[in-house]
Amino acid sequence: MNKALSGTPTPFRLNGREAAPMLFPGQRLSEVLREGLGQRDVKIGCDAGDCGACTVLLDGAPVCACLTPAHQVAGREVETVQGLHADDPVASKLAQSFLDHGAAQCGICTPGMIISAVALLRDVPEPTEAQVQGALGGVLCRCTGYRKIIDAVRGVPSVAVEAAGQVGDAIQHLDGIEKVSATVKYGDDVAPAGCLEILVVRSPYARAAFEIGDLEGFARAAGLDAVLTAADVKGQNNFGVIPGFEDQPVFAEQETRFRGEAVAALIGARDVLRAIDPELVPITWTELPALQDMDAAQSERADQLHDGRDNNVMCTGYVTCGDPNAALARAHVTAEGRFESGFVEHAYIEPEAGFAEVVNGRVEVHACTQAPVMDLEGLERVLGLDRSDIRVVPTATGGGFGSKLDMSVQPYLALAALKIGKPVRLCYTRTESMQCSTKRHPSDITLRVGADETGRLCGFEFRGRFDTGAYASWGPTVANRVPVHASGPYRVADYFAQAKGVHTNNPPSGAFRGFGVPQAAIAQESLFDDLAEKLGMDALEFRILNALDNGVPTVCGQVFDQGVGIKACLEALRDARVEESAAAEAFNAQNGTIKRGVGIASGWYGCGNTSLPNPSTIKCGVRADGTVVLHQGAMDIGQGANTVVAQIFATALGVDAGQITLVGADTDATPDAGKTSASRQTFVSGNAARLSGEALRAMILERLNVAEDATLEFRAEEIQATDAGGARVLHLSVLEADSDGYVLRAEESYDPPTKPLNKDGQGHPYAQFGYAAHLAVVEVDTALGTIKPVKFVAAHDVGRAINPMLVEGQVHGGIAQGLGMALMEEYIPGRTENLHDYLIPTIGDIPPIETIIIEETDAHGPYGAKGLGEHVLIPTAPAILNAIKHATGVRLFKGPAIPSVVHAALKKSVT
Repeated sequence: MNKALSGTPTPFRLNGREAAPMLFPGQRLSEVLREGLGQRDVKIGCDAGDCGACTVLLDGAPVCACLTPAHQVAGREVETVQGLHADDPVASKLAQSFLDHGAAQCGICTPGMIISAVALLRDVPEPTEAQVQGALGGVLCRCTGYRKIIDAVRGVPSVAVEAAGQVGDAIQHLDGIEKVSATVKYGDDVAPAGCLEILVVRSPYARAAFEIGDLEGFARAAGLDAVLTAADVKGQNNFGVIPGFEDQPVFAEQETRFRGEAVAALIGARDVLRAIDPELVPITWTELPALQDMDAAQSERADQLHDGRDNNVMCTGYVTCGDPNAALARAHVTAEGRFESGFVEHAYIEPEAGFAEVVNGRVEVHACTQAPVMDLEGLERVLGLDRSDIRVVPTATGGGFGSKLDMSVQPYLALAALKIGKPVRLCYTRTESMQCSTKRHPSDITLRVGADETGRLCGFEFRGRFDTGAYASWGPTVANRVPVHASGPYRVADYFAQAKGVHTNNPPSGAFRGFGVPQAAIAQESLFDDLAEKLGMDALEFRILNALDNGVPTVCGQVFDQGVGIKACLEALRDARVEESAAAEAFNAQNGTIKRGVGIASGWYGCGNTSLPNPSTIKCGVRADGTVVLHQGAMDIGQGANTVVAQIFATALGVDAGQITLVGADTDATPDAGKTSASRQTFVSGNAARLSGEALRAMILERLNVAEDATLEFRAEEIQATDAGGARVLHLSVLEADSDGYVLRAEESYDPPTKPLNKDGQGHPYAQFGYAAHLAVVEVDTALGTIKPVKFVAAHDVGRAINPMLVEGQVHGGIAQGLGMALMEEYIPGRTENLHDYLIPTIGDIPPIETIIIEETDAHGPYGAKGLGEHVLIPTAPAILNAIKHATGVRLFKGPAIPSVVHAALKKSVT
């Protein structure tokens, strides 16, 4: 690898200029561009041609740079996004269209999308939807749901508007230009050129004993700079996200508990690491019997993975009210079933990555993350250092969906930088990411529900097991959140729900958009359809009859006086339900093998932590030159926190959002806005931003002695306030600046009001819930078992749409992930550890989506707003499964509904 193909450089043209790098045998074009020529706008998501993130133009044709041998570009023209953005009119127009449609969310796939679209538009200026899907089919996106990308490429009328950026304005993402121009820096884009790298040595078995030989001697012989093992962990050799459940070692000691678990790390130059044969690393492995499903883990003879967790049960959650057994006994009709689901992979296009260095005796870690302050706390524990000696600087995050709440590369980077005293870099391979990152919990749910003669729910008994894998991660949250939500957004007076996390020798299961609620919703919404059928009721009207409302207690006994929007969401589907059901009936009358079905499902989701403190703090200030600065520590992972939080702050202060200078998350500079999870940022950090803006505004109004409705204008070195009495000016240059350079500043916090749950799960777990109802239309090939989604209609109560364009983007993205969960995504440890074998939806899989925004204002939300991110995914899969049942008459109890599963169920139904 370190010997050039020839003694002379290889010339080619890169973005209109001459380039002549030295090439080495086997080098990919992607590596030459990123590492040799500094084109970090070329993204690496898989190194296997599966994701398309690295797409560039080679003599005008799109190619995957990771599959293109570097020597093949000799004498040819290569174009990347940054080059196109600089001087190509087609690319410039397309970039503007991406901004106007919100087609770039996290932005990691955007370079590949734009490159592919430019190639299409050069030949076909006005493409059809099918042509766009064909041209962009090789580029995967995990955030947007693709529909906005299709609209942007086709140039349909814009969604974004020219506005001040107040609450309710559908403005562009404030950080969008960095994403469409590919100047934003992700985890693997920030390391200094040529710095040392890390290779983590991982277990090849689900469970194994191991012995490490002369690793130091091996390192010297191989030319490595250093090695790391558990002996290098000066603090505690474990980490986690829930206090009391920090059970995952940085490096395993003596025995590994899942395939991919780290046991050591090698530090060295890039070419040295790549020359190492993993088989020669002096580690002796002894494979041990592994517990790879919950039944095995809970058998009498099963080994215990953790002391104090008998029968491999990590923890249990519980909610009950009334007398469910008596209610079920008197029910007019009942429905019951056992529902199973498997692992689901987050499949963010950006693998975990970052770099670390020691600066003035402090270790600084730069990495993609959803929770910088949690990372800081975790590193404090592992490193044995005071937190004042650690700094966490998040990079842009190319998708997270929950898994990037857990630490990944951070401890290895910090330990390595401290040991060698030099900058060090780590980026997981796609296989490595899929082996060791957290997953959605597999579930095994039994449910029995009843209804009386009028259709009112009458009894509900839910028991769920969730495979939390080898370590706890967010398992306790799943176990406690599911029983609160398993009823769905309905009035159930007699209720029992229990959920427990079970340890296995599988990868840790963690947070994934819904924390176990999507799995529970499949069972609950499926059986509600079956109850309605037994009663001879329309499935939608059955749900409307039983839906929660203002003044009606939840299963936890919590009563909301306002803001319960589930009925409005369900009622918003009535017209589509009538229209699509009639269309399906007509379609089925004319088709034999292909059958169309219409499914309904709903969902709710509590925003924030369950009955626990959940604060966010937002700081702002005004500089002497009149600049307004917002310290925005709520991590934007594509959902739009940078824009939404700024819009809320701008509205509270009374300025245009475009006037605000954002300072991003940095544990040295930005207060803790909490983790980006549980759909909390718009609600919790948004409230902190509102309070901060109001405090700063009040300070200015008081100084100028003007009315509360005064308009503010921030100008060079002064603020002018105008009310009915005229204009007054505050001269900023005469004010003393603080240590941050602010002459005026405010800092406010918000923590949602909740109450602990008692032994029966009664209390106030969340200050607010968001609500959703989906209609799905599918076509089933009854001969092959294939499912084709035809259309979605999604009604969401968001309280107040801070930015309607971003609301649509979250709806589309959540539906795409829910569709994947329902129809194709099946992570099997040791088998589907890449984006070729593990399938996620492509641009051709997502049908048209109609979004209906419902605004039932919330008493606690900023300007009435509620969270949204996780709510969308919850009804999607059950709506699809109910549509399959409507089309075929067959109820599926195990997902995903891949063709073999559907075909077998159809075959069984006729035998």
